[in-house]
Amino acid sequence: MQIKLYKYSLITLWTMAAVLASCSKVPGGILPEKKMKDVMIDMQLAENIISTNYQVYPDSARKAALYQAVFRKHKTTQAVYDSSLVWYGKNLDILMRIYNLALNEVNEQIRALGDVQANAAPSANQDSVNIWPRHDYLTLQPEALFNGTIFDIRPDRPYLSGSIFVLSMHVWGVRPLMRHIPEVRISAELPDTTLVINRKMTSDGRQEIILRTPAARQTKRLYGYIRMDQAETAYYKIYLDSLRLIRYNYGSAAFAVESASAPSGN
Repeated sequence: MQIKLYKYSLITLWTMAAVLASCSKVPGGILPEKKMKDVMIDMQLAENIISTNYQVYPDSARKAALYQAVFRKHKTTQAVYDSSLVWYGKNLDILMRIYNLALNEVNEQIRALGDVQANAAPSANQDSVNIWPRHDYLTLQPEALFNGTIFDIRPDRPYLSGSIFVLSMHVWGVRPLMRHIPEVRISAELPDTTLVINRKMTSDGRQEIILRTPAARQTKRLYGYIRMDQAETAYYKIYLDSLRLIRYNYGSAAFAVESASAPSGN
């Protein structure tokens, strides 16, 4: 009986290993999901340490030393981490899964220090509600390891059918002929499909990204990012402020008024 159980255990372990390997979508040279999550947690903590102790980390050299300590801890390199960010950025569903796991572990540690997303967005059917879960400002700059922010809104009850989501902000610092510019993605998870809208911010001023959902479909989840590619080598800072994500009801009179006053081309 012990021999049979031993053989069964080996077969079970081999089967599980084969299943995990077949489910993995991460190519060679990219950090596996669990390791990526662990590195992201420590990187987030490092960024919050820097942001709240700017006198201790006044220059890029000291910041880089802290980041390198994180890479040494996880036995990886800046180059591998950067490549992993690029790959995961192109596979948003996997990135969101990793980010959510990391967020759950790190929130309690940085709640008093940094930009922590609210646990849940309101599901009230009230019209014209700002559901943006993070700070209303953002700075994009080369020193940031994830040059942007991610949001993932899961209401306790689905948003009403036909909801309209409007992400708006003011942008400052976009220059002509920049090789890389800020980009926004908003995804709405519906019962049977996911709607996605992408937008590149090519100029300064007020920006508005609108995602309309079908009149007969509720929204279970709203997620996405604001980010900028790290490959821009010239020094820059791009500032975003007055960030809002307004949910309007289907046929909303308030949305009609807002649209009429918004800049053209949105």
